[in-house]
Amino acid sequence: MTAITAAMVKELRELTGAGMMECKKALTEAGGDIDTAIDNMRKNGQAKAAKKAGRVAAEGAIVIATNSENTVGHILEINCETDFVARDENFKKFALALAKCGIDTQSNELSELMAQPMPEFDGMTAEQAREALVVKIGENIQVRRLGTVGSNGMVGSYLHGDRIGVLVAIDQVNAELAKDIAMHIAATNPMAIDADEVPASVIEKEREIASAQAKESGKPENIIEKMVEGRIQKFIKEVCLVHQPFVKNPDQTISALLKAAGATVTAFIRFEVGEGIEKEVTDLAAEVSATLKGSV
Repeated sequence: MTAITAAMVKELRELTGAGMMECKKALTEAGGDIDTAIDNMRKNGQAKAAKKAGRVAAEGAIVIATNSENTVGHILEINCETDFVARDENFKKFALALAKCGIDTQSNELSELMAQPMPEFDGMTAEQAREALVVKIGENIQVRRLGTVGSNGMVGSYLHGDRIGVLVAIDQVNAELAKDIAMHIAATNPMAIDADEVPASVIEKEREIASAQAKESGKPENIIEKMVEGRIQKFIKEVCLVHQPFVKNPDQTISALLKAAGATVTAFIRFEVGEGIEKEVTDLAAEVSATLKGSV
């Protein structure tokens, strides 16, 4: 009998969207044959969505939940294949229930979250509820990422529709300020709170680009160094939250806004649906034409 390896379980999980334990069991029963395991899982309804996990899930929603004291916030990106499913009530119910589970666990580990029981789904684990939703809806549905933010002051949040979501922690209890900053982050997408949080690798890459551009000017080396440093400082002001002009009042920086309120931003998370996912763009007319030609 073929030994069941972690790699085999991972591959079957990616092909079916089923849970790890279900995949291991199916592989064991199939003697390690992945195709047979898939067929068996589809026959018993356990993986109606077999091979749907290979489809690109670049649509979906960002969901946010906070505790009653607004001191902890949890944010999730849940993906599906079409915006139609993203608006489905079953999809929305699962997404919101999962975000509430995130508040209970206060974890940034996806595996830990997906192992939690969900009272709204007859006590199934989050992973089992996801699998059931895949079967019911017939699309690849994946929980892509999550984050938890806590504060001794308060956590503010903002959702731009269900496509962009932000959590921001400040060290004061000021709901209006927290929401304003969350809205600002949604609009400007800063990389970091301040220069200390910008990765050194990012600064180095920008320095290399700026240096190459400056050298084309033909100016002396000492002038080039000043040009490069000037561009780096400009870059930092553009990508760091505290240096950005406040979207509601461009004459005021976020730093000045915070100083006036005696507050500090201690953390933030910004998620946007599908960012970083390569979504296949299809030409419907070409597909129809190719199909018709093939049927002649």
